[in-house]
Amino acid sequence: MIYLHKILPLIASPLFLIIFLIILGTIFKSKKITLFGIVILIFCSLPIISNKLITYLEKDYTLQDASTINNADAIVVLSGMIKTIKVNDKLKYEFGGAVDRILSGIDLFKSNKASLLILTKGQLPWSLGMPEGEYLKEFAIKFGVPEKSILLTDNVQNTDQEAKSVKKLLNSNDVKVILITSAFHMPRAKKVFEASNIKVIPFAVDFINSHQKLTFMSFIPSANALSSTSLFIREMIGRLYYYLKY
Repeated sequence: MIYLHKILPLIASPLFLIIFLIILGTIFKSKKITLFGIVILIFCSLPIISNKLITYLEKDYTLQDASTINNADAIVVLSGMIKTIKVNDKLKYEFGGAVDRILSGIDLFKSNKASLLILTKGQLPWSLGMPEGEYLKEFAIKFGVPEKSILLTDNVQNTDQEAKSVKKLLNSNDVKVILITSAFHMPRAKKVFEASNIKVIPFAVDFINSHQKLTFMSFIPSANALSSTSLFIREMIGRLYYYLKY
């Protein structure tokens, strides 16, 4: 099932559509179809377009300080920030751009916003090495979080499983958690956790869209902009899926 969840957004991605149109245009020797594919490629690769799309994903949340957050029963940090690196036949780990998730979780815990720090053991079927939560636990302990205050979920593959596993850990129908994830992902994550009867205080981090002046570079196609546009489409598909499910 997880393969279906990951493959469907790829099929609906701009890159897949562009490749499909170019191949179709080549097969039928249609310059119009090929040109249409190229126009979509340029449009989706414009920073001015991708920035607007990412702004929409993140529009419901702003960067917050730990002092402004109410107390809760637990702090939940969602997976999605670790890269596995192979060095001399051994696996090592590095943080990706979403490192603010675990750093914010540690900061909130040290600010006494909750007595528990819950880390999710994210691990996809094709992942190598230990589940992410196990590495994050070691990291949190190094930064002063007592081991007894850290809980790990079961191995999970998506946000829905994360929510159900957290619910199982807390084993109560009246729990409130501070939920930490990337700003673009927060609306979907909040909906899924609330569907599991968990009260959520959202703490969005890892904002992608930075405040920049509009320049001529905003109209120059780039790979980063195409990636951001693809992220927008993938996230909107996820939101639609959970909207229909819950």
